[in-house]
Order: sequence, then structure tokens, then C-alpha cells
Amino acid sequence: MPFDITRKDLIDWATACLVFLSGAMTGHHAAMGMNAVQWMGAVTAVLGSVAVAVAVRVWPPAAEAGQKAD
Repeated sequence: MPFDITRKDLIDWATACLVFLSGAMTGHHAAMGMNAVQWMGAVTAVLGSVAVAVAVRVWPPAAEAGQKAD
């Protein structure tokens, strides 16, 4: 049984790792203490990584040559 890793699989896993790492870094720095500006930057980073993860999963696939995407 072959196990093929597609480009989409790599992108999905990469964005999931991005969300995990941004959340982990935010949690680590929060435990050390952050001021309000740092909190806003951390929230922006986490929400940005979640937005990227959602975008790659819901973006319509590229149209094949000679066909229009609906």
C-alpha cells in the first residue's frame, strides 16, 4: 500500500504547525509576562496563522488548463 504525500498534504500540515507554534510561543511568552503591546502582537500572530490555515483549506482549487473555475 503506497503512501503518497501530496502538495496539499504538505501545505495543510505546514499551516497546522504554524498555528501550533504561534500558540506555543504566545503561551511561553505569556507565562514569562507580557505588556499590552506584546499581547496585541501575540493575538495578531495567532489570529493571522489561523486565518492562513483556514484560507488554504477553503480556497478553491486551481482550474485545470482550458477550464474555467466557477
